[in-house]
Amino acid sequence: MSLTSLNKFTVPLAAGPVNQGLLFPKLKYRFRVLMENFGVSKPTTELTKQVVSCGRPEVTFENKTLHVYNSVVNYAAKPTWSEITVTLRDDVTNAISKLVGEQIQKQFDFFEQSSAASGSDYKFITRIEILDGGNGAYEPTILETFELYGCYLTKAKYQDAAYDSSDPMDVALTIKYDNAIQVNEAGQSVGIGAQVGRTIRTLATG
Repeated sequence: MSLTSLNKFTVPLAAGPVNQGLLFPKLKYRFRVLMENFGVSKPTTELTKQVVSCGRPEVTFENKTLHVYNSVVNYAAKPTWSEITVTLRDDVTNAISKLVGEQIQKQFDFFEQSSAASGSDYKFITRIEILDGGNGAYEPTILETFELYGCYLTKAKYQDAAYDSSDPMDVALTIKYDNAIQVNEAGQSVGIGAQVGRTIRTLATG
């Protein structure tokens, strides 16, 4: 195959250059997760090293309707962020179970049966960084970051033990958060959170 034919591996467009080539996709395994203000012990990079999988944000706009004579008009109500799950390997030093336990204790003290005074006492920040595959002497480039604010644990599931399995134990964390912003490799807001301006029309109709 001629090398020059590779620029035809794409979808032809009606406008613009005919041969644009195929853009390489982001790969699922090229990522890392950072958590700030999680638990009490430092550093929290033990969490980053033991991440197995991590969900990405999902936002839903509740649909509302206005009934007008023979018709129905739809409009978007308040957005809601869905929970994500982060799965961690439970290492033999107990670093993961210790950090997770500290975070749970911050949210509710199970020994004293005492709750936190406010959300700011236990909420943390989660950063999901999508990387380009660099490592070692070749520092990875951060292609995109999802920054999740106002995070707390709604569920911590410690995997069961079983004699008939050699799989590593893990801890699955279900995380709820208040807001999510996308930033690029330069730390600038892009996509969700970008400055696109607010549209206000002179005639306020549906």
